[in-house]
Parts: sequence; C-alpha cells; structure tokens
Amino acid sequence: MQIGIDKLSFATTPFYLDLVELARARDVDPNKYLIGIGQEKQAVVPPTQDAVTLGAAAALKLMTPALKERISTVLVATESGVDNSKATAVYIKRLLGLSRFTRVVELKEACYAATAGVMMAKGLVATDPQSVVLVIGTDIARYGLNTPGEVTQGAGAVAMTITANPRLLSLDQVSVTASDDLMDFWRPLYSEDAMVDGKYSTQVYIDFFLQTFERYQEMTGRQWADFDALLFHLPFTKMGKKALEALLGDHDDPDSQRLRAALTASQQYCRQVGNLYTGSLYLSLLSYLQNGQARPGQRLGLFSYGSGAEGEFYSGVLQPNFENQLNDVAADLATRQQLSVAEYEKSFNGQLGLADTDVSFDTSKDPSPFWLTGQGGHQRQYQVNQ
Repeated sequence: MQIGIDKLSFATTPFYLDLVELARARDVDPNKYLIGIGQEKQAVVPPTQDAVTLGAAAALKLMTPALKERISTVLVATESGVDNSKATAVYIKRLLGLSRFTRVVELKEACYAATAGVMMAKGLVATDPQSVVLVIGTDIARYGLNTPGEVTQGAGAVAMTITANPRLLSLDQVSVTASDDLMDFWRPLYSEDAMVDGKYSTQVYIDFFLQTFERYQEMTGRQWADFDALLFHLPFTKMGKKALEALLGDHDDPDSQRLRAALTASQQYCRQVGNLYTGSLYLSLLSYLQNGQARPGQRLGLFSYGSGAEGEFYSGVLQPNFENQLNDVAADLATRQQLSVAEYEKSFNGQLGLADTDVSFDTSKDPSPFWLTGQGGHQRQYQVNQ
C-alpha cells in the first residue's frame, strides 16, 4: 500500500514588505538582501493574524464536505504556539468545523516538526487506510526590528492531507533522521523573538544534510543523479543553495545542472514570502511543482531541518495529475497589498504576543478567512470571516 501526500496548500498574510524598501530604511545595500540572502519580499503579520488563523486558512483551501468526514487526526507543527498547554490544533479544528471525534495534537521541534507530523501520519494511515490525517505547519518568524535576522522574517502556513494511495506524492519507505542537542537557534519562553547564531546554524544545517543524505545513499543505493529534484527547508533561499553546492561541488554535468535548476524553481515562493519555519520545506515543494519541470514519475528528495537540532532526508515519487492537488500560490501572492516600512513596523509592534491584557483588534482591513479578534479574560478570541 502506498502512503503519502494527497493534497497540499499554502496560505500567508494579505500584506507584504518590499525588502528594497527595508534595505533603504536600514541604510543597507539592497543587494545584501536580494543577492546575499536571496529574498525579495516578506510577509507582514497584522495583529489580527497568528499561527492559528494562518494554519486554518491553509487547511481551508483543501476542505470539501467529503474530506471533512474522513479526517481522523489533525497534527499542527509550530514554534509559534499561542498557549503553553492547549494545542493550536484544537482551535484550528473548531474553525474548520471538523468532527468532535477528531484527534488533535501540537508538535514542536523548531522548523522540523511538520516532517515529524508527516511521518507520524504515515503510521496512522497504515493502521487505518480509510482515514485521512491533516498535517499543518504554521509559523511567524520574528527576529526583531533593525536586527541582523530581520531580513529573514516571514509568516505563513502549509496544509497537507496524508492518505493511502495519494494523488500527489507517494513516499518511499526509507528515511534518515539525525538529532543533536545544539544551540544554533532558540526562543526562550520569555521572548517573542528568536535568537540565532547565524553562521553556526548554517554550518549545522549543511552538516545535517550531508550526513543524512550519505546515510540514505548507503541504505538505498541511490545517488544524487537518481533524483529529479532535491528540495530543502529554506529559512532564506541562499541556505538551500549552500547545501546543494556542498553536495555537488564542481560538477557541471546534466544531472547537477538539473538539480540546480530545480532548486531555483523551488526558491521562487520563499523569495516572495520569507521564512515559514515548519512550513518552509513544503512551500519549497509547492514552488518546484508549480515553477519547475515537474512531471509524474519523478523522484524527489526532501531535506527537513529544525535548529536545536534535527534533520531528516526522505524521498517520494510524483503521481499522475499531481498538479490538480495544489492551490494556485502565485495567484494568491498577486493579491497581497504592499505596506510601507512604517506600516510594517506598526504591525510588528501591534501583535498580541505575550501580552496579558484585554484587547480588541480592528478586522475591517483584513480580508483573511479567519481572524484573531483580540483577547479577553486571558483567552484568545477567534472568528470566522463571514
């Protein structure tokens, strides 16, 4: 029995910041952002959006009445959770109108956790092939205003259904996972903003990729030339390029050229949105499928990484008519509204975060399908935009 990703969707905020404008405001050469980091635009999060609303919006793009009846479990991966106890998945299940008899769990291991959700979902489907597991990766990447990490911020969510006989990507049996207790990136409980050792984190990322891929090769006999594309977690687009070049080195044959072209296609959406944390690898997958030379029967390699640190390399084969199982990301991105740097800074400072006070937010300028309307009595208030 084949198990894998049946449908895949993406959602982000309705607002973005042009990073050329940010560079000018920060007195930085724009090419440091556009070329050095490989980013052009960044999602801006209004106070009315958080990990719950973004995750629900991504999942809504997949929903049909028939699918709702089959979902047995919702696994939400996030490092932007809104409660130390209550799972983000509980809120999302209610907003989507799913059955009371649905298992809901929140997963955390930095940017890696959505892949953990995929692997857990495979096991659940194997025990009940009629069921569907909804896996969501939803996050807001924050590093602070006028900080070195500011250019690698972003926000958004991916949603996937994991099923038997998938129509998008059938997953191979072999995967390789590695983990170590490292401090390349972390977010203490008292901080809304992440802390990162950038150069160290980049090296750890590359090391984890090379090590897990080497072990995968030993277990399967496959070489990098056997893949039509290698897809990466992209906290910024240059990160994936560094990892791929560490593997390919000076090779310039048709196989390495194909992999480099596939990487470029996979970077396009991330370049327009920024860092998604748990959803980043799967936005990379979406970008390749809609901007690259993707065809049924191709074998794709996927490298998932989460600081702190954990990485996994696994693979899958594209299915016939896979393109029908995706939402039109380019069309969605084209509808966003550009904000000025001043408007971005106001939105950044206006998010609810760790505040313990009652507050109500104005939702009139937010066209998103779900809103965070405020907080009352220490409880976040969510509403469906009807």
